[in-house]
Amino acid sequence: MQKVYTKIESIAGNVISVKAEGVRNSDLAIVTSSHGESLANVIKLEGETVSLQVFAGARGISTGDHVRFLGYPMRISYSEDLLGRIFNGSGIPRDNGPELTENLIEIGGPAVNPAKRIIPRNMIRTGIPMIDVFNTLVESQKLPIFSVSGEPYNEVLARIAMQAEVDLIILGGMGLKYDDYLYFKETLEKSGAMSRTIFFVHTASDPTVECLLVPDISLAVAEKFALDGKKVLVLLTDMTNFADAMKEIAITMEQVPSNRGYPGDLYSSLAARYEKAVDFEGAGSLTILAVTTMPGDDVTHPVPDNTGYITEGQYYLKNSRIEPFGSLSRLKQQVNKDTRDDHRALMDGMIKLYASYKESQEKKSMGFQMSEWDDKLLQYGDLFETKLMDLSVNIPLEEALDLGWEILAECFEPKETGIRSELVLKHWPKSAS
Repeated sequence: MQKVYTKIESIAGNVISVKAEGVRNSDLAIVTSSHGESLANVIKLEGETVSLQVFAGARGISTGDHVRFLGYPMRISYSEDLLGRIFNGSGIPRDNGPELTENLIEIGGPAVNPAKRIIPRNMIRTGIPMIDVFNTLVESQKLPIFSVSGEPYNEVLARIAMQAEVDLIILGGMGLKYDDYLYFKETLEKSGAMSRTIFFVHTASDPTVECLLVPDISLAVAEKFALDGKKVLVLLTDMTNFADAMKEIAITMEQVPSNRGYPGDLYSSLAARYEKAVDFEGAGSLTILAVTTMPGDDVTHPVPDNTGYITEGQYYLKNSRIEPFGSLSRLKQQVNKDTRDDHRALMDGMIKLYASYKESQEKKSMGFQMSEWDDKLLQYGDLFETKLMDLSVNIPLEEALDLGWEILAECFEPKETGIRSELVLKHWPKSAS
Protein backbone atom coordinates (compact mmCIF):
# COMPACT_ATOMS: atom_id res chain seq x y z
CA MET A 1 0.00 0.00 0.00
CA GLN A 2 1.38 3.39 -0.97
CA LYS A 3 1.35 5.92 1.85
CA VAL A 4 0.77 9.63 1.24
CA TYR A 5 2.41 12.20 3.51
CA THR A 6 1.03 15.71 3.59
CA LYS A 7 3.71 17.56 5.54
CA ILE A 8 7.15 18.41 4.21
CA GLU A 9 9.50 19.15 7.12
CA SER A 10 12.13 21.14 5.22
CA ILE A 11 13.19 22.26 1.73
CA ALA A 12 16.88 22.89 0.97
CA GLY A 13 17.76 23.46 -2.65
CA ASN A 14 16.23 20.55 -4.56
CA VAL A 15 16.15 18.31 -1.47
CA ILE A 16 13.02 17.93 0.64
CA SER A 17 12.60 16.08 3.95
CA VAL A 18 9.55 14.30 5.35
CA LYS A 19 8.93 12.05 8.33
CA ALA A 20 7.96 8.60 7.07
CA GLU A 21 8.12 4.90 7.95
CA GLY A 22 8.92 1.78 5.94
CA VAL A 23 10.92 3.63 3.31
CA ARG A 24 14.15 2.28 1.78
CA ASN A 25 17.11 4.13 0.38
CA SER A 26 16.77 4.88 -3.37
CA ASP A 27 12.98 4.36 -3.32
CA LEU A 28 10.99 6.57 -5.68
CA ALA A 29 8.31 8.99 -4.62
CA ILE A 30 5.89 11.35 -6.36
CA VAL A 31 5.71 14.91 -5.08
CA THR A 32 2.42 16.63 -5.91
CA SER A 33 2.36 20.42 -5.83
CA SER A 34 0.36 23.20 -7.43
CA HIS A 35 2.72 22.89 -10.43
CA GLY A 36 1.92 19.22 -10.98
CA GLU A 37 3.73 15.99 -10.16
CA SER A 38 7.45 15.33 -10.03
CA LEU A 39 9.47 12.22 -9.32
CA ALA A 40 11.89 12.19 -6.39
CA ASN A 41 14.15 9.53 -4.96
CA VAL A 42 15.30 8.81 -1.42
CA ILE A 43 18.92 9.81 -0.87
CA LYS A 44 19.20 9.71 2.94
CA LEU A 45 17.52 8.00 5.88
CA GLU A 46 18.02 9.30 9.40
CA GLY A 47 15.58 7.79 11.85
CA GLU A 48 12.11 8.73 10.66
CA THR A 49 13.41 11.64 8.59
CA VAL A 50 13.60 10.82 4.90
CA SER A 51 15.45 13.13 2.48
CA LEU A 52 14.50 13.10 -1.18
CA GLN A 53 16.07 14.68 -4.25
CA VAL A 54 13.33 16.13 -6.46
CA PHE A 55 14.04 15.48 -10.15
CA ALA A 56 12.44 18.63 -11.49
CA GLY A 57 13.74 20.80 -8.66
CA ALA A 58 11.97 22.03 -5.53
CA ARG A 59 10.86 25.38 -6.96
CA GLY A 60 7.12 25.78 -6.38
CA ILE A 61 6.97 23.08 -3.70
CA SER A 62 5.52 24.10 -0.33
CA THR A 63 5.52 22.40 3.06
CA GLY A 64 1.87 21.43 2.66
CA ASP A 65 2.32 19.48 -0.58
CA HIS A 66 1.86 15.71 -0.84
CA VAL A 67 4.59 13.06 -1.03
CA ARG A 68 3.64 9.54 -2.09
CA PHE A 69 6.25 6.78 -1.83
CA LEU A 70 6.04 4.16 -4.57
CA GLY A 71 7.82 1.40 -2.65
CA TYR A 72 10.40 0.57 -5.32
CA PRO A 73 13.59 2.17 -6.71
CA MET A 74 14.11 3.54 -10.20
CA ARG A 75 13.28 0.98 -12.88
CA ILE A 76 13.87 0.86 -16.61
CA SER A 77 12.18 -1.16 -19.31
CA TYR A 78 14.34 -3.89 -20.81
CA SER A 79 13.83 -5.32 -24.30
CA GLU A 80 15.19 -5.18 -27.85
CA ASP A 81 12.90 -2.16 -28.32
CA LEU A 82 15.54 -0.06 -26.53
CA LEU A 83 17.89 -0.32 -29.50
CA GLY A 84 18.23 2.87 -31.51
CA ARG A 85 16.46 4.90 -28.84
CA ILE A 86 17.49 7.99 -26.83
CA PHE A 87 16.35 8.47 -23.21
CA ASN A 88 17.00 10.99 -20.46
CA GLY A 89 18.52 10.12 -17.09
CA SER A 90 15.12 9.01 -15.80
CA GLY A 91 14.59 6.59 -18.67
CA ILE A 92 11.99 8.83 -20.32
CA PRO A 93 12.26 9.03 -24.14
CA ARG A 94 13.69 12.24 -25.55
CA ASP A 95 13.53 11.08 -29.18
CA ASN A 96 9.74 11.51 -29.54
CA GLY A 97 9.36 7.74 -29.55
CA PRO A 98 6.89 5.73 -27.46
CA GLU A 99 7.48 5.30 -23.74
CA LEU A 100 8.42 1.74 -22.79
CA THR A 101 6.72 0.40 -19.67
CA GLU A 102 6.96 -3.40 -19.94
CA ASN A 103 9.50 -5.83 -18.47
CA LEU A 104 10.85 -3.34 -15.92
CA ILE A 105 14.19 -4.03 -14.21
CA GLU A 106 15.63 -2.27 -11.16
CA ILE A 107 18.80 -0.22 -11.48
CA GLY A 108 21.74 0.11 -9.11
CA GLY A 109 21.96 -3.53 -8.04
CA PRO A 110 25.12 -5.19 -6.68
CA ALA A 111 28.09 -6.16 -8.83
CA VAL A 112 28.44 -9.75 -10.01
CA ASN A 113 29.97 -12.24 -7.58
CA PRO A 114 33.69 -12.56 -8.51
CA ALA A 115 33.35 -16.34 -8.34
CA LYS A 116 30.95 -16.16 -11.29
CA ARG A 117 33.35 -14.18 -13.50
CA ILE A 118 35.78 -15.63 -16.01
CA ILE A 119 39.26 -14.30 -16.78
CA PRO A 120 39.23 -11.64 -19.55
CA ARG A 121 40.54 -13.24 -22.75
CA ASN A 122 39.06 -11.57 -25.83
CA MET A 123 40.12 -8.42 -27.65
CA ILE A 124 37.69 -5.68 -28.65
CA ARG A 125 38.84 -4.18 -31.94
CA THR A 126 38.27 -0.44 -32.36
CA GLY A 127 40.14 0.48 -35.56
CA ILE A 128 42.26 2.97 -33.58
CA PRO A 129 45.93 1.87 -33.76
CA MET A 130 46.96 3.47 -30.46
CA ILE A 131 44.36 1.24 -28.78
CA ASP A 132 44.44 -1.92 -30.87
CA VAL A 133 48.24 -2.17 -31.21
CA PHE A 134 49.66 -0.51 -28.10
CA ASN A 135 46.97 -0.69 -25.41
CA THR A 136 44.45 -3.29 -26.47
CA LEU A 137 40.91 -3.02 -25.11
CA VAL A 138 39.83 -6.32 -23.56
CA GLU A 139 36.34 -7.68 -23.01
CA SER A 140 35.05 -7.10 -19.44
CA GLN A 141 37.75 -4.49 -18.82
CA LYS A 142 37.05 -1.23 -16.99
CA LEU A 143 39.13 1.67 -18.30
CA PRO A 144 38.92 5.45 -17.94
CA ILE A 145 39.99 7.96 -20.57
CA PHE A 146 41.87 10.64 -18.63
CA SER A 147 41.69 13.97 -20.40
CA VAL A 148 41.12 17.69 -19.96
CA SER A 149 38.43 20.04 -21.22
CA GLY A 150 38.93 20.89 -24.87
CA GLU A 151 40.34 17.52 -25.88
CA PRO A 152 38.28 15.49 -28.40
CA TYR A 153 37.31 12.74 -25.94
CA ASN A 154 33.68 12.70 -27.08
CA GLU A 155 34.84 12.36 -30.69
CA VAL A 156 36.96 9.38 -29.64
CA LEU A 157 33.97 7.77 -27.88
CA ALA A 158 31.81 8.34 -30.96
CA ARG A 159 34.42 6.63 -33.16
CA ILE A 160 34.63 3.70 -30.79
CA ALA A 161 30.83 3.48 -30.76
CA MET A 162 30.82 3.32 -34.56
CA GLN A 163 33.73 0.91 -35.00
CA ALA A 164 34.06 -1.34 -31.93
CA GLU A 165 33.47 -5.00 -32.75
CA VAL A 166 30.77 -5.64 -30.17
CA ASP A 167 27.10 -6.55 -30.35
CA LEU A 168 25.74 -3.55 -28.51
CA ILE A 169 26.80 -0.04 -27.47
CA ILE A 170 25.26 1.73 -24.48
CA LEU A 171 26.21 5.39 -24.35
CA GLY A 172 25.69 7.32 -21.13
CA GLY A 173 26.16 11.09 -21.20
CA MET A 174 26.39 13.11 -17.98
CA GLY A 175 26.39 16.91 -17.94
CA LEU A 176 26.73 17.02 -21.72
CA LYS A 177 26.66 20.32 -23.53
CA TYR A 178 23.77 20.33 -25.93
CA ASP A 179 26.20 20.55 -28.85
CA ASP A 180 27.91 17.36 -27.65
CA TYR A 181 24.57 15.60 -27.35
CA LEU A 182 23.68 16.58 -30.92
CA TYR A 183 27.15 15.51 -32.12
CA PHE A 184 26.70 12.02 -30.69
CA LYS A 185 23.16 11.76 -32.05
CA GLU A 186 23.99 12.94 -35.57
CA THR A 187 27.25 10.98 -35.83
CA LEU A 188 25.69 7.70 -34.77
CA GLU A 189 22.64 8.20 -36.99
CA LYS A 190 24.67 9.09 -40.09
CA SER A 191 27.02 6.12 -39.60
CA GLY A 192 24.19 3.66 -39.02
CA ALA A 193 25.62 2.74 -35.61
CA MET A 194 22.52 4.07 -33.85
CA SER A 195 20.71 0.83 -34.71
CA ARG A 196 22.89 -1.05 -32.20
CA THR A 197 23.13 1.81 -29.67
CA ILE A 198 21.07 2.81 -26.64
CA PHE A 199 21.69 6.41 -25.58
CA PHE A 200 20.95 7.69 -22.06
CA VAL A 201 21.68 11.41 -21.91
CA HIS A 202 21.78 14.00 -19.17
CA THR A 203 22.53 17.51 -20.40
CA ALA A 204 23.94 20.32 -18.27
CA SER A 205 20.48 21.89 -18.02
CA ASP A 206 18.74 18.73 -16.76
CA PRO A 207 18.07 17.98 -13.07
CA THR A 208 21.18 17.01 -11.10
CA VAL A 209 19.70 13.77 -9.81
CA GLU A 210 19.35 12.47 -13.37
CA CYS A 211 23.10 12.80 -13.76
CA LEU A 212 23.52 10.31 -10.91
CA LEU A 213 21.07 7.89 -12.51
CA VAL A 214 22.71 7.68 -15.96
CA PRO A 215 25.51 5.22 -15.04
CA ASP A 216 23.15 3.01 -13.05
CA ILE A 217 20.55 2.86 -15.82
CA SER A 218 23.20 2.25 -18.48
CA LEU A 219 24.89 -0.53 -16.52
CA ALA A 220 21.63 -2.22 -15.45
CA VAL A 221 20.50 -2.50 -19.08
CA ALA A 222 23.99 -3.57 -20.19
CA GLU A 223 24.16 -6.32 -17.57
CA LYS A 224 20.81 -7.69 -18.66
CA PHE A 225 21.86 -7.80 -22.32
CA ALA A 226 25.17 -9.44 -21.30
CA LEU A 227 23.28 -12.15 -19.42
CA ASP A 228 21.32 -12.73 -22.62
CA GLY A 229 24.58 -13.45 -24.47
CA LYS A 230 25.44 -10.04 -25.92
CA LYS A 231 28.93 -8.51 -26.02
CA VAL A 232 28.15 -5.05 -24.60
CA LEU A 233 30.40 -1.97 -24.49
CA VAL A 234 29.30 0.83 -22.13
CA LEU A 235 30.69 4.28 -22.95
CA LEU A 236 30.30 6.91 -20.22
CA THR A 237 31.12 10.62 -20.38
CA ASP A 238 31.95 12.35 -18.09
CA MET A 239 32.50 10.66 -14.72
CA THR A 240 33.83 13.91 -13.25
CA ASN A 241 30.41 15.45 -13.91
CA PHE A 242 28.91 12.45 -12.10
CA ALA A 243 31.18 13.09 -9.11
CA ASP A 244 30.39 16.81 -9.17
CA ALA A 245 26.67 15.96 -9.03
CA MET A 246 27.40 13.82 -5.96
CA LYS A 247 29.26 16.75 -4.41
CA GLU A 248 26.40 19.15 -5.11
CA ILE A 249 23.89 16.93 -3.36
CA ALA A 250 26.29 16.26 -0.46
CA ILE A 251 26.69 20.01 0.09
CA THR A 252 22.90 20.46 0.05
CA MET A 253 22.63 17.69 2.63
CA GLU A 254 25.28 19.46 4.76
CA GLN A 255 27.49 16.38 4.82
CA VAL A 256 31.00 16.76 6.19
CA PRO A 257 33.12 17.23 3.05
CA SER A 258 36.21 15.19 2.22
CA ASN A 259 39.03 16.06 -0.20
CA ARG A 260 38.15 19.21 -2.21
CA GLY A 261 34.55 19.10 -1.07
CA TYR A 262 33.72 15.67 -2.49
CA PRO A 263 31.77 13.26 -0.28
CA GLY A 264 33.68 10.68 1.72
CA ASP A 265 32.11 7.79 -0.18
CA LEU A 266 33.44 8.97 -3.57
CA TYR A 267 35.66 5.90 -3.95
CA SER A 268 32.85 3.49 -3.08
CA SER A 269 30.41 5.23 -5.41
CA LEU A 270 32.84 5.05 -8.36
CA ALA A 271 33.80 1.45 -7.59
CA ALA A 272 30.14 0.38 -7.41
CA ARG A 273 29.79 1.43 -11.07
CA TYR A 274 33.13 0.28 -12.49
CA GLU A 275 32.93 -3.13 -10.83
CA LYS A 276 29.91 -3.92 -12.99
CA ALA A 277 32.35 -4.87 -15.77
CA VAL A 278 32.21 -8.65 -16.17
CA ASP A 279 32.60 -11.57 -18.54
CA PHE A 280 29.89 -14.17 -17.85
CA GLU A 281 30.68 -17.82 -18.36
CA GLY A 282 28.31 -19.18 -20.96
CA ALA A 283 26.83 -15.74 -21.70
CA GLY A 284 28.03 -12.32 -22.83
CA SER A 285 30.24 -9.61 -21.40
CA LEU A 286 30.08 -6.03 -20.14
CA THR A 287 33.02 -3.70 -20.82
CA ILE A 288 33.27 -0.12 -19.50
CA LEU A 289 35.14 2.77 -21.10
CA ALA A 290 34.52 6.03 -19.24
CA VAL A 291 35.84 9.55 -19.77
CA THR A 292 37.22 11.24 -16.65
CA THR A 293 38.21 14.87 -17.16
CA MET A 294 40.98 16.18 -14.92
CA PRO A 295 40.52 19.80 -13.80
CA GLY A 296 43.79 21.64 -14.46
CA ASP A 297 45.27 18.44 -15.96
CA ASP A 298 45.79 17.31 -12.35
CA VAL A 299 45.91 13.53 -12.07
CA THR A 300 45.91 13.87 -8.26
CA HIS A 301 42.43 15.44 -8.37
CA PRO A 302 40.10 13.24 -6.26
CA VAL A 303 38.11 11.86 -9.20
CA PRO A 304 40.98 10.57 -11.40
CA ASP A 305 43.00 9.69 -8.30
CA ASN A 306 40.26 7.43 -6.91
CA THR A 307 39.48 6.08 -10.37
CA GLY A 308 43.07 4.94 -10.83
CA TYR A 309 42.80 2.61 -7.83
CA ILE A 310 39.66 0.96 -9.21
CA THR A 311 40.31 0.51 -12.92
CA GLU A 312 42.78 -1.62 -14.90
CA GLY A 313 44.89 1.18 -16.34
CA GLN A 314 43.81 4.21 -18.37
CA TYR A 315 43.96 5.89 -21.74
CA TYR A 316 45.56 9.32 -21.50
CA LEU A 317 44.23 11.71 -24.14
CA LYS A 318 46.47 14.74 -24.59
CA ASN A 319 47.11 17.08 -27.51
CA SER A 320 44.41 15.23 -29.47
CA ARG A 321 46.35 11.96 -29.22
CA ILE A 322 46.26 8.88 -27.05
CA GLU A 323 49.66 9.20 -25.40
CA PRO A 324 51.71 5.97 -25.37
CA PHE A 325 53.47 6.77 -22.07
CA GLY A 326 50.49 7.96 -20.02
CA SER A 327 48.26 5.14 -21.28
CA LEU A 328 48.19 1.61 -19.93
CA SER A 329 45.91 -1.34 -20.50
CA ARG A 330 46.94 -3.81 -17.81
CA LEU A 331 45.04 -6.65 -19.46
CA LYS A 332 46.51 -6.24 -22.94
CA GLN A 333 48.91 -9.15 -22.46
CA GLN A 334 45.90 -11.41 -21.93
CA VAL A 335 45.06 -11.02 -25.62
CA ASN A 336 47.93 -9.59 -27.69
CA LYS A 337 49.85 -12.87 -27.46
CA ASP A 338 47.08 -14.45 -29.56
CA THR A 339 46.42 -11.77 -32.20
CA ARG A 340 49.55 -12.13 -34.36
CA ASP A 341 52.99 -13.50 -33.59
CA ASP A 342 54.66 -10.08 -33.99
CA HIS A 343 52.14 -8.00 -32.04
CA ARG A 344 53.82 -7.91 -28.64
CA ALA A 345 57.38 -7.60 -29.97
CA LEU A 346 56.46 -4.84 -32.41
CA MET A 347 54.53 -2.97 -29.73
CA ASP A 348 57.47 -3.07 -27.32
CA GLY A 349 60.07 -2.25 -29.99
CA MET A 350 58.21 0.73 -31.40
CA ILE A 351 57.54 2.25 -27.98
CA LYS A 352 61.21 1.90 -26.98
CA LEU A 353 62.26 3.70 -30.16
CA TYR A 354 59.61 6.37 -29.59
CA ALA A 355 61.02 6.97 -26.10
CA SER A 356 64.47 7.41 -27.68
CA TYR A 357 62.91 9.82 -30.19
CA LYS A 358 61.62 11.96 -27.30
CA GLU A 359 65.16 12.15 -25.92
CA SER A 360 66.57 13.16 -29.32
CA GLN A 361 63.81 15.75 -29.69
CA GLU A 362 64.80 17.25 -26.34
CA LYS A 363 68.49 17.31 -27.37
CA LYS A 364 67.57 19.16 -30.56
CA SER A 365 65.45 21.72 -28.71
CA MET A 366 68.41 22.44 -26.41
CA GLY A 367 70.81 22.97 -29.32
CA PHE A 368 72.96 19.86 -28.91
CA GLN A 369 74.80 18.40 -31.90
CA MET A 370 72.71 15.69 -33.53
CA SER A 371 74.13 12.33 -34.57
CA GLU A 372 73.05 10.17 -37.50
CA TRP A 373 71.13 8.00 -35.02
CA ASP A 374 69.33 11.07 -33.68
CA ASP A 375 68.31 12.01 -37.22
CA LYS A 376 66.87 8.54 -37.75
CA LEU A 377 64.93 8.77 -34.51
CA LEU A 378 63.53 12.19 -35.41
CA GLN A 379 62.34 10.86 -38.76
CA TYR A 380 60.84 7.82 -37.04
CA GLY A 381 59.04 9.88 -34.39
CA ASP A 382 57.47 12.12 -37.01
CA LEU A 383 56.19 9.14 -39.01
CA PHE A 384 54.97 7.37 -35.86
CA GLU A 385 52.95 10.39 -34.72
CA THR A 386 51.52 11.07 -38.19
CA LYS A 387 50.68 7.55 -39.31
CA LEU A 388 49.80 5.77 -36.06
CA MET A 389 49.14 8.25 -33.22
CA ASP A 390 46.88 10.60 -35.19
CA LEU A 391 43.28 9.91 -34.19
CA SER A 392 42.13 10.28 -37.80
CA VAL A 393 43.92 7.00 -38.63
CA ASN A 394 41.34 4.26 -38.98
CA ILE A 395 42.71 0.82 -39.93
CA PRO A 396 42.32 -2.77 -38.72
CA LEU A 397 44.89 -4.28 -36.36
CA GLU A 398 46.68 -6.31 -39.04
CA GLU A 399 47.09 -3.27 -41.29
CA ALA A 400 48.35 -1.25 -38.33
CA LEU A 401 50.97 -3.91 -37.56
CA ASP A 402 52.08 -3.97 -41.21
CA LEU A 403 52.25 -0.17 -41.18
CA GLY A 404 54.44 -0.35 -38.08
CA TRP A 405 56.94 -2.54 -39.92
CA GLU A 406 56.88 -0.14 -42.89
CA ILE A 407 57.66 2.82 -40.61
CA LEU A 408 60.56 0.92 -39.05
CA ALA A 409 61.92 -0.09 -42.46
CA GLU A 410 61.77 3.49 -43.70
CA CYS A 411 63.92 4.76 -40.83
CA PHE A 412 66.16 1.94 -39.61
CA GLU A 413 68.18 -1.11 -40.53
CA PRO A 414 66.66 -4.37 -39.23
CA LYS A 415 69.36 -4.82 -36.57
CA GLU A 416 68.69 -1.33 -35.19
CA THR A 417 65.10 -2.09 -34.19
CA GLY A 418 65.94 -4.42 -31.31
CA ILE A 419 63.26 -6.88 -32.47
CA ARG A 420 64.00 -10.61 -32.62
CA SER A 421 65.64 -11.69 -35.89
CA GLU A 422 63.08 -14.42 -36.68
CA LEU A 423 60.25 -11.86 -36.56
CA VAL A 424 62.26 -9.39 -38.65
CA LEU A 425 62.90 -12.09 -41.29
CA LYS A 426 59.20 -12.93 -41.40
CA HIS A 427 57.63 -9.45 -41.35
CA TRP A 428 60.22 -6.97 -42.65
CA PRO A 429 58.78 -5.37 -45.81
CA LYS A 430 60.17 -7.04 -48.93
CA SER A 431 60.54 -3.69 -50.67
CA ALA A 432 62.97 -2.59 -47.95
CA SER A 433 65.17 -5.70 -48.11
